[in-house]
Amino acid sequence: MNGASSRRRAGFYEKYIKRILDIVLAGLFLLLFWWLYLILAGLVRKKLGSPVLFRQPRPGKDERIFQMVKFRTMTEEKDEAGNLLPDAQRLTRFGSWLRSTSLDELPELLNVLKGDMSLVGPRPQLVRDLVFMTELQRGRHQVRQGLTGLAQVNGRNSISWEEKLFWDLEYVKKITFFGDLKILWKTIQKAVVRQEGITDGSLATAEDFGDYLLRSRKVSREEYEKKQGTARELLKAGVYRN
Repeated sequence: MNGASSRRRAGFYEKYIKRILDIVLAGLFLLLFWWLYLILAGLVRKKLGSPVLFRQPRPGKDERIFQMVKFRTMTEEKDEAGNLLPDAQRLTRFGSWLRSTSLDELPELLNVLKGDMSLVGPRPQLVRDLVFMTELQRGRHQVRQGLTGLAQVNGRNSISWEEKLFWDLEYVKKITFFGDLKILWKTIQKAVVRQEGITDGSLATAEDFGDYLLRSRKVSREEYEKKQGTARELLKAGVYRN
């Protein structure tokens, strides 16, 4: 991990209270809404097939890789060569609804109980996004990644990658009890009440950080390919190193 993490000190709430609240609130939600999980699992199974859950490696605290779990939102349709079709063709209307309401994220409460994630924190990005981050931007991994965070309540996928990473770092600077409560409340308003969209411009899903940098000519094709190779290698190692 970068040197900034060694200079950062967690406050009383983050050090002693936040993890307890994560366990209590996540456990309480699972106990009260187990029936919702069964309904959603049944709908996913009927409309998208099996498996019901989608697992994907994501970099968490200190950039250690964990398996994040979500409800599936895409089909497994492939072309004649056996390759998965583009996201836009595999993302169904039902899958779009799951994402817009953030109901596909509910299984991540299991990640919270395990300690991989927190209720509030920077959203865990893809491993192939991590390798394109600067040393400063990687500071977002000094804390547990969250179900929701400042970036999600300040524009979600409608803001640029630079803005997302800015808000992630702002959260890491000051983690408080009331700040977390405010983020959770705003998340409920945006995801459930307003059902804000998941798309990024004309894309079916949010654009990868590396793809964005390449498209905007902030990295060369050579650097892009090199870092994609690094991403594949670090998936095997389970932790990112320079």
